[in-house]
Amino acid sequence: MIKLIDTNTLVDHLRNKSEATNLLIENIEMGIKLCYSVITRIELFSGMKAGEKKDIENLLMSLQSVPVTVDIAQMAGEYMNLYRKSHALTIPDAIIAASAKYKNATLFTLNTKHFPMKDIDIVKPY
Repeated sequence: MIKLIDTNTLVDHLRNKSEATNLLIENIEMGIKLCYSVITRIELFSGMKAGEKKDIENLLMSLQSVPVTVDIAQMAGEYMNLYRKSHALTIPDAIIAASAKYKNATLFTLNTKHFPMKDIDIVKPY
């Protein structure tokens, strides 16, 4: 089983929110592979506060990154075509969703309304 963790859950962990930290620990202890989209890396580093760089680097080193491949880019484009107007889908969220689909992963996000896709498993983890 694979779970792709959206940016908001990792931000909560970095902000010491116990729900997020417990979620990560429990899944790792159960042997579940946790990954993140490279879009999340961009979002974390672009929004980091003073002194957070090392914490972000350490966190991301403990997870598997999912690069944007040609297949992911095409899936994201198809999601944009389907949902851009009806759900105001953004390119970063389309890439994150496409990354989850590509990895056949459950997407953990606190912003389920950002992800209207029916072909991936989307879970609000807490």
